Amino acid sequence: MSEFNSPRKALIVLHQAHSTSGRVGRWLRNAGYELDIRRPPLGDALPKTLRDHCGVVVFGGPMGANDPEPWIRGEIEWLATPLKENKPLLGLCLGAQMLAKFLGARVFTHDDRRGEAGYYRITPTEAGDALCPARFPRHAYHWHFDGFELPKGATLLARGCGDFPYQAFRHGPGVALQFHPEVTYQMMCRWTTRGAERLSRPGARPPHEHLADWYQHDPAVNHWLDRFLTAWIANGLARGEKTAVPARAGAHTPMELAAAYPNV
Repeated sequence: MSEFNSPRKALIVLHQAHSTSGRVGRWLRNAGYELDIRRPPLGDALPKTLRDHCGVVVFGGPMGANDPEPWIRGEIEWLATPLKENKPLLGLCLGAQMLAKFLGARVFTHDDRRGEAGYYRITPTEAGDALCPARFPRHAYHWHFDGFELPKGATLLARGCGDFPYQAFRHGPGVALQFHPEVTYQMMCRWTTRGAERLSRPGARPPHEHLADWYQHDPAVNHWLDRFLTAWIANGLARGEKTAVPARAGAHTPMELAAAYPNV
């Protein structure tokens, strides 16, 4: 990792007291990076600049990007910071929805609150397969009951099933994944136990399928995640792609976004 000219600290944004950074955090620690963990719902402030960080990973949680809590709006507006500074940004599930919302796209909940919980097939685009040296996963682990539309100017990386057609996109230094490549087997056991009531919703799969499918699909996801993080942490995904962002956080109306992103 000596070739990476970046600070040796990664910002980790979590949304529950018991949440962990899973396989992503383990990869970063093994690569020699310190984890700077912040939990905005518990009162942790996000840094005003990322000059001391190599990048930021925004993880998931049971809350939604459309929820009215002030910290949610504040975190969404804060995403201007990594975009403006061209720092590697990775949004996972809720983090992906927050990035989509910041960029002006709709984040939605189906009327019957259906979702995806378990492994589902996804279809990468050509850009998705070219994101890093490894083939983009064809099946990935999901646990979400909201979805997002593709932001204007974003590059679609992967499509999903009819209920949630967009599964991954890239916008400048930001990569958004609706699925959870960070999940370990232990995390999956915990989620299917603590969140068992959610698995009764339409679209969700029973716990035994989650655990059985892990053995089938996780090796490919793990291989891809290693190659992806290697490119992502070096900012290789965004090199040469300086992205304009609103001069003030909160410029999210269609007219403001069109003015803020004239060349995207």
